[in-house]
Amino acid sequence: MSTINERIGELVDSLGMTKTAFADSLKVSQQYISKLIKTGNPSELLVDDICEKFNVCEDWLRNGEGEMFKKPNRQQEIASMTAMLFKEEETSFKYRLIAALSKMDEDEWKILERLAKDITEKKD
Repeated sequence: MSTINERIGELVDSLGMTKTAFADSLKVSQQYISKLIKTGNPSELLVDDICEKFNVCEDWLRNGEGEMFKKPNRQQEIASMTAMLFKEEETSFKYRLIAALSKMDEDEWKILERLAKDITEKKD
């Protein structure tokens, strides 16, 4: 079974981050993270910060049990999709679709909802 130190190292690798970038995001030094991965023992506060900032399952980090990352909830999925849309070219279909949806009034949303229900009912 791996140690918490090894799991922190595995997390840094999995995130594709350097130890420096990982440390910076946690507002600690790169030297501290390097030492921690080798022999240190993280504080409760650092464990909490790691779990919060990187969406890590606390049970995995502390005990090596379960999945490394928490499954995102619906709000997180929507936020992630929205962030990705801002990176799209204005000519992309995704960008144009969201731009069109953003201009719809309440009546148009009701029409779209009816259309979506019709499509899903026909599919079933």
